[in-house]
Amino acid sequence: MFLFACEGMQDIHSSYRQTPSSNGQDNRIYDGSIVYYKQQLFILLSDYIAPVKIRAHELTANIKLKVFPVWQGGGVASRAGAWGQGWGQGWGRYMQWELGPGVGGQVPVFDYPVWCVLCQGGRARLREACRRGRGALRLPADMLSIKLPQLFDIHQVPKVFREDGIISGYRHPQSSALDCILSSFQMTNETVNIWTHFLPTWYFLWRFCVLCYTQNFLSESYTWPLLVYMLLICVYPFTSSCAHTFSTMSPAARHICYFFDYGALSLYSLGCAITYGSYVMPDCWVNSWLHQHFVPIAICNTLNFSPSIFLIRFLELQFPHRSKILRTGAFVFPFIFDNIPLFYRLLLCCGGSCCHSEALSSHCYHLLFAFLTCFLFASHLPERLAPGRFDYFGHSHQLFHICAVVGTHFQMEAVLADMTSRRTWLITQAAVPSFLGTLGALALGVILNLGIIGTFSAPLLWNSHHSASHPLTPPSKHKQQ
Repeated sequence: MFLFACEGMQDIHSSYRQTPSSNGQDNRIYDGSIVYYKQQLFILLSDYIAPVKIRAHELTANIKLKVFPVWQGGGVASRAGAWGQGWGQGWGRYMQWELGPGVGGQVPVFDYPVWCVLCQGGRARLREACRRGRGALRLPADMLSIKLPQLFDIHQVPKVFREDGIISGYRHPQSSALDCILSSFQMTNETVNIWTHFLPTWYFLWRFCVLCYTQNFLSESYTWPLLVYMLLICVYPFTSSCAHTFSTMSPAARHICYFFDYGALSLYSLGCAITYGSYVMPDCWVNSWLHQHFVPIAICNTLNFSPSIFLIRFLELQFPHRSKILRTGAFVFPFIFDNIPLFYRLLLCCGGSCCHSEALSSHCYHLLFAFLTCFLFASHLPERLAPGRFDYFGHSHQLFHICAVVGTHFQMEAVLADMTSRRTWLITQAAVPSFLGTLGALALGVILNLGIIGTFSAPLLWNSHHSASHPLTPPSKHKQQ
């Protein structure tokens, strides 16, 4: 501990009163504020805060052996009459900043609480003292650093939190929201998953802002499908990042987080259908039955996709392999439907019925990365071949995120190229995109997905609330990072 004195110390003269002493002890009563920090006592003496009475002799007895020398401001012991004399005589040996001859030039370091006296002019004096005493004035380590959450091995966490081939780097299964946020800044098996979708969110948001300056989204209905698409490619990676961040708060929270993640992917699939139906549809299919009903069918796919993928989550523990196959199929089916117009255009190009374009090149790159995304999601490679070797870097879900984001980038470029190059022909030959077929379909999809998420989340929240009296037993073996 140490006391910090400054010029103007006599100005807190009004913060104490002299009381009779029968035993010769200093019975002056100081007004101040008591602060507890991690079961350690901090006392701030000031006339600016609500008074709390502390007897000076008790204060002295508690800190007599634990006071760090500090610099004494001028005039402290020479003013304010008996107050100045008593302070100078009783506390002078604790009130020197400069290292004395017996210190030997070593810089004292302390790991106990700090007693800090602030008064009029104290803030400026504190800055001066810190400037003069760099390396000498040090606060406790636990005040200067934030302790990151502990990590655990696979056998220390419940099965619902375990991942195939990942042995270490697990967070506590009942982490607080703050622990979840802090864990994104330490190396866990989820850190790269969080950042590989959080950072691309800002990239897509930047591209969206640029398009807002170059496109007239408010009044030109031809751009509304692009508006829906750009909104959703900003939403789905951000939702995924949040899901990976907060999925270890509880088993119920894990399910709910991924419900939102899957719901965002479902909306992204709907956005792709809206965009492809407006810009990517082959010339010979424009105004056909499929073209007219492409978005309504995509809404039905969304309505079927979300409940199916949510139910499959509950089968993971009992039937892990079957649930993986079913979940992969639930993702693949909407993707295949959305890309039917693109597949037909590529088939025509293979037959020589179309010319090469920048849009088709970007579409091909998108399909390549989409295939890699599906393969990595289903195969759990490379961690399946070497469990424990890719816990923090290079496991399949991280590569899956990267491929998904890169594929979305090429998809965005392809959509922009088709929208620009086919603009004149589509405006003259096809029906203009309507509000109901674009933003209205998106609003309906959001409502349906939120309703489905609420339906599946309510029982989990109810069970979690009623089982609160039987908390999950924390891991018994700890692994310090």
